[in-house]
Amino acid sequence: MTSMMVMDKGMMGSMGTIASPMSGGMPAAAPGGMQMCMVPRCTMKMEKCKGGMKMTCTCEDELAAATLQNMCKMMAGSMCSCCCLMNGMMMCQCNMAMCKCECTDTKMGVCITCTSGDEDCCAMCQACCECMMACMKAGCMCCVCFGGTPVCCCC
Repeated sequence: MTSMMVMDKGMMGSMGTIASPMSGGMPAAAPGGMQMCMVPRCTMKMEKCKGGMKMTCTCEDELAAATLQNMCKMMAGSMCSCCCLMNGMMMCQCNMAMCKCECTDTKMGVCITCTSGDEDCCAMCQACCECMMACMKAGCMCCVCFGGTPVCCCC
């Protein structure tokens, strides 16, 4: 299926091991292999708007769009973040903790609006937008996450 992309969840952030005092500081649970998930592939457009930024994620087919919309609904209320990767290496990661992020459905995807009433937070959000747009223009893959879980990617 060309509208879905397999992602290694380890690329989005590392999960630490848990050491317990009973085990003498040894990890209580060893990480077991790669953690993979499938996320919809989309076309992503980012732009500055009044108070922050707007990301529009558009999928090519209805199944991918419905998957994206459902994932966003399930993760509603958790922190939105974006990361830009080139050749598997993270070039930029922006956490939108300074903004209120709202996700609305579009016909073939979602529109994520991240805004803040605070002037400094708005400036940070717009600077993140500029950075991510520059990364994508240079050929980076961008992945949007909610609560650290990838919901869509564009290449």
